[in-house]
Amino acid sequence: MACATCPWAPTTLRSARRLRWGSSPVAEARTLKFPKLSLVVLIGASGSGKSTFARKHFLPTEIVSSDACRALVSDDETSMDASKDAFEVLHFIAGKRLARGLLTVVDATNVTAEARAPLVALAREQHCLPVAIVLDLPERVCQDRNAGRRGRDFGAHVVRNHVSQLRRSLRRLAKEGFRHVFVLESQEEVDAATIVREKLWNDLRDDTGPFDLIGDVHGCFDELHTLLSKLDYAIATQTAEDGGARFAVTPPAGRKAVFLGDLVDRGPNTPGVLRLVMDMCASGAALCVPGNHDMKLMRKLRGRDVQITHGLAEALAQLEREPPGFKDRVTAFLDDLVSHYVLDGGRLVVAHAGLRESMQGRGSGRVRDFALYGETTGETDEYGLPVRYPWAADYRGQAHVVYGHTPVPEPEWLNRTMCIDTGCVFGGRLTALRWPEKDLVSVLAAATYYEPAKPFLPEGAAAPALSAQQAHDDVLDLEDVTGRRAVSTRLMSNVTLREEQTLPALETMSRFAANPKWLVYLPPTMSPSETTSREGLLEHPDQAFAYYRGQGVAQVVCEEKHMGSRALLVVCRDADAARRRFGVTTGEAGVCLTRTGRRFFADAATETSLLDRVRSAADAAGLWARFETDWMCLDAELMPWSAKAQDLLRTQYAAVGAAARAGLVPSVEALASAAARGVL
Repeated sequence: MACATCPWAPTTLRSARRLRWGSSPVAEARTLKFPKLSLVVLIGASGSGKSTFARKHFLPTEIVSSDACRALVSDDETSMDASKDAFEVLHFIAGKRLARGLLTVVDATNVTAEARAPLVALAREQHCLPVAIVLDLPERVCQDRNAGRRGRDFGAHVVRNHVSQLRRSLRRLAKEGFRHVFVLESQEEVDAATIVREKLWNDLRDDTGPFDLIGDVHGCFDELHTLLSKLDYAIATQTAEDGGARFAVTPPAGRKAVFLGDLVDRGPNTPGVLRLVMDMCASGAALCVPGNHDMKLMRKLRGRDVQITHGLAEALAQLEREPPGFKDRVTAFLDDLVSHYVLDGGRLVVAHAGLRESMQGRGSGRVRDFALYGETTGETDEYGLPVRYPWAADYRGQAHVVYGHTPVPEPEWLNRTMCIDTGCVFGGRLTALRWPEKDLVSVLAAATYYEPAKPFLPEGAAAPALSAQQAHDDVLDLEDVTGRRAVSTRLMSNVTLREEQTLPALETMSRFAANPKWLVYLPPTMSPSETTSREGLLEHPDQAFAYYRGQGVAQVVCEEKHMGSRALLVVCRDADAARRRFGVTTGEAGVCLTRTGRRFFADAATETSLLDRVRSAADAAGLWARFETDWMCLDAELMPWSAKAQDLLRTQYAAVGAAARAGLVPSVEALASAAARGVL
């Protein structure tokens, strides 16, 4: 398999080849290539030109300098007694940058293994590659440069020790964990060097699709052929050079298939599936990520000692009947597969077993392992299978993650993740997700080809009342509502929410709002216009028009205002539709809300009667069929005003009115007495 996700084998550039023109040595220009997301560690004695090199090739914000960090913590970049604090700051900043997916350059001497070890560990923690750029210049050059620099009068022995420590450890850099090592041995080589940042192989953000993502096939060739045809892929079968089948596949205009791994094992025709997928990938009609079964087959074909379990025996027997050389072709294909892909501008991530946000677009052994196997709790269930950790329940990433690996009866979204392995080889279905449409397309398995160790289609089992997302949303995660947060909106860019705002709002919603599952929409609140200066009037359209004119709005739509009350109605076709769409299991089929999310009516019977009337009207108008829906949300004005006002008059205004009436006579008498005394 192609590294974790990177196209490079470990690189070591010891010395640039020199050319001589006349008597002047000229270093051949060398290109230093490494991933766009890397931790670049500059290594060299004091005075070797690391900072100059960094400023030439990297942005100022990409460079984290030990001298600058000393200045931050002590106001003196040469203060050696501040080094401990300075490097704590350096490691902290570097870690935060890498966590955000930003290339980071560490500008420090880094001449000892002890100084480099925490940087290598930091790169591994953030699933990126550590890169060493060594400036191994002659000691005399470094000494001469330091002689002319302020604050560098620390004695020649310091530079001598730096050079000695650097050269003793040069050969061990790769063993320390640096995936790329570049050594520049003269100023000419330093001047001639150029930097090229390359994308990881998993970075296909520029490929915007559209895509057809296909779940675990497991040797079910006929079902795959049927599914592709159902997705409008034209498949022509020809004869390959080895005598086997060769497939020319034409996808629908602009579309591309993406296979989520586990092409092999268990099913009746692993070779046919491999031929079809390999030909599609070779022609550009498809992408493919590896599954754990694919990798196990590859290891076996390479002569490794693996357990012949979980359907591998069937795949090996089928491959034995193939022409010579086919197994070598399969081995090379599987070995070249990349652990996961980031697609469509970063909006879509595909991996066989899913992927955490912190691992997306990264390259490391742990990323590869998660993409292949997912995460387990360390426990086993009653069937002897590992218990999967529900990573999707914790997922809060912006990218949608589509994966397979663990068969499910029905694909469903949970926190922007979806498993589309619907157990075709176990008698279920082979499923595709169309992106960006998010439509599911599937075909039934022609047979149960392999009995699962753990039934995923229990006989007679009722469908769960709630979807995975609805069940997950029943419990509030406090981390989602505490602290300072930024919410991206379509019209207002980012809206900042502070904890002192969210916690009171949460309390208010908990005490007064309707079931939050109904609150799919709350209307914006319009403030009244400025008070008019016209005598005898509180408001006038002049002020409203002036406001819009001041905001650059040239035209407005005027609507007659009825004496009603703002109301929101969420109306479902029936209680089952309410359960499916909103996860409401109380038997309700709708709700009538105020603009602040409270129930409009205190009387449930009145609300039910109103919703029934609206539902009947929708039936009569054919709205359910016209809009192909079983629910609707109406932003309405409920009339007459007294429908809501009667309750307000009784519960809030009546007491105020009674108190005012009771106090009116005494107040008038007091005013008359004051006037008689000449006070007024």
